[in-house]
Amino acid sequence: MNILVDQVRIAGFRGIANLEISLPRVAVLIGTNNSGKTSIIKALQLALGDYSRFLTEEDFHIDGEDHGSESIIVDVRIVATDEHGNRVQAFEAEWIEEFEDIIQSEADGHQLVVIRTKCERDKVKGGFLTSRFWMETWPDFEGWADVKVISSRQIRKRYDALPFISIDAQRDIHQELREKTSYIGKVLSSIEYDEKDIEELEKMVADINEKAVAKSEPLSELKTHLDSLSQSFEGNGQTEITPFPKKIRDLSKRFTVHFGEHASNSFSMEYHGMGTRSWASMLTVKAFTELSSKKHELEVEPFFPIIAAEEPEAHLHPNAQRAIYKQLCETKGQVLISTHSPYLAAIAKQDQLRALSKKDGTTKVKALISATEPEDLRKVHREVIHSRGDILFASAIVLSEGETEEQSLPILFETFFKQMPFETGINFVGVNGSGAKYRPFLLLAHDFGIPVYIFSDGEEKTVRELRKHYEKVFGENSFDNANNIVILDNTDFEGYLLNSGFVHVIENAIVKVDGEEKIDNWMRKRQGTPTKPIRADKPLCEKCKQPIFESELRDYTQDGGRNKAILEILDSKKPMYAKAVAEELATLSKSDLPDKVIQLFEELQAGVQ
Repeated sequence: MNILVDQVRIAGFRGIANLEISLPRVAVLIGTNNSGKTSIIKALQLALGDYSRFLTEEDFHIDGEDHGSESIIVDVRIVATDEHGNRVQAFEAEWIEEFEDIIQSEADGHQLVVIRTKCERDKVKGGFLTSRFWMETWPDFEGWADVKVISSRQIRKRYDALPFISIDAQRDIHQELREKTSYIGKVLSSIEYDEKDIEELEKMVADINEKAVAKSEPLSELKTHLDSLSQSFEGNGQTEITPFPKKIRDLSKRFTVHFGEHASNSFSMEYHGMGTRSWASMLTVKAFTELSSKKHELEVEPFFPIIAAEEPEAHLHPNAQRAIYKQLCETKGQVLISTHSPYLAAIAKQDQLRALSKKDGTTKVKALISATEPEDLRKVHREVIHSRGDILFASAIVLSEGETEEQSLPILFETFFKQMPFETGINFVGVNGSGAKYRPFLLLAHDFGIPVYIFSDGEEKTVRELRKHYEKVFGENSFDNANNIVILDNTDFEGYLLNSGFVHVIENAIVKVDGEEKIDNWMRKRQGTPTKPIRADKPLCEKCKQPIFESELRDYTQDGGRNKAILEILDSKKPMYAKAVAEELATLSKSDLPDKVIQLFEELQAGVQ
């Protein structure tokens, strides 16, 4: 059985005015820069670790009117869990002994520990005062920070069984080897040998030193000259040269780490890139944690570290990022990871993701809760997170159906806004279909609080399907009142361009791909030939009881015949023509853009920018 810090509340800290976040055993915090990921980690360090000694005036929240918070409050809830992370009713005996009389029980009998950390300015001596208290209950979120603490419930001890271990984004094992307070420094300082082993090891080192000096003419010559110091000590002095540390206790002072493909050609960490040095630094934390765990086991004491790693992906290629994520997840205790990496987001389980965003200067946190059906979860992971993980960090998403829109809209966005979409954090996504294809993207956008815009084809069936899936996610009647949906006039994007006076754009694209005679040759060769069979609106066949399919004969001589031929040509090689159409649209000026595109961008501008 284990424990878990399953709920955290933060008020008045940095950009966080008032926030509650639920935490699984492994939590992956995602979000754009300055969305609050580091603030959550530092708030937890304030509550469970040593951050209070680094506290500054800038850590106190300031609202939009420059009013600073009077205090910082962080509440953590600790519960008992089984080996699968599911909450159970009671703590084991070792944790009951650790927490002593601060364990409380809820109405249903489930035990919990609630610790409040409160930081205030010291108006007498200057600086800051940090105090911790145990609380009787975990109150409703509304007004939680106003619940008074009782001075007699102040906690004056540090719970060593629940250490907070922070892995900063800036890490370098080469530098940390020189720092006693680093995790590798702590590992080295904990080295112990029994007397017999020390004697044996120091004898071996003495033999190596003697041979190293004897086999080196410069060292031998140096020793001979330094021996003359004995003249000042009545002939009794003798010099000892030790290329290698003489005493075992001095090993850590000259400790180095080498790495390479083979032991014979490994070289010092200072000659490796920052990716390897950063990775090695994180692994020293894992080593320190496991050593600490073994010590607690020997003392029959509980141990549950909270490990917080900021941007573990730094300087690492995608496969290395996945490897370090797996290594962190295998670490004992609870793990928090803040990341900007879509690769880490893709490998994480969906219930581990916590999406942070900042609106009106306040940090908000979201989790994926709507996709409860197994098929929805599978599609969200496979079609969105795994394939397009970058949208998790978007300020807005624009969804469309086909390749032409996906390639054209970002180009037209640049024409309209005079900047690239990525500069504003906006992602354009083609869902490769209609109706149900939108659903996983809508679920993710809804739950993670990402503004979503839709540029949809206008066929009756397409709109009907889109309405159904949109309202399943955003609620009944939400579709008709949505300003974020632009629907074309009973056609697809290519048809809309043709019907809206942009025939020259399409024809120029076809000429660019297949030459000037393409359209005329297509019409000449296919005039009078049957189209693809489609199901007729007729009863089933009386003999075979199967649906009846019928084909029309192509007739390009009627009104709109040339446009029909153009649409058939576009459908024949969608990917190639989509790129060519996008390039032709890029030649338009802002005032010449299609009306529906302008409508989309104006809604986007009003809602996001």
